[in-house]
Amino acid sequence: MTLVLYRIDDRLIHGQVVVGWGQPLDIGFIVLVDDEVARSEWEEDLYRMAVPPEMDVFFHGAADAADALPRYRSDRRRGILVTGDISTMRHLVEAAHVDAVNVGGIHHRAGRVQRLRYVFLSPQEEDELRALAAAGARVSAQDVPNARPVPLDDLLAGAEL
Repeated sequence: MTLVLYRIDDRLIHGQVVVGWGQPLDIGFIVLVDDEVARSEWEEDLYRMAVPPEMDVFFHGAADAADALPRYRSDRRRGILVTGDISTMRHLVEAAHVDAVNVGGIHHRAGRVQRLRYVFLSPQEEDELRALAAAGARVSAQDVPNARPVPLDDLLAGAEL
């Protein structure tokens, strides 16, 4: 099938990704794109433990992920690609044309302002989301599949606060 979800979530792989999205979308694999995790066998093992044995997990750094996307896009199974930050997803959108990006969870940190209950953004991150849209990706926030997607303009306005 293909990659059916490109998600930004600073927690990377966790129950909401595996169960909340993975089960309803009938996911066979997850592609985790994160430089730190891709350099650490120990962290890769931790993330593998978070998924059921029948689901594969593949790890890439930002630099090599775009080159690997054709392989995942042609996989006969359905997959999810997840990054922990906006800048990594921006690299993929610009390098490998991604149609839609799901902002799933960016949590509080100094310098960020709450935009939704599960999304906090710095001014730089807001600019990066706008750049994703300018590069052709449809950007929306949605924590779980049955929630209403929040379009980028509404997300940046904090429409649900």
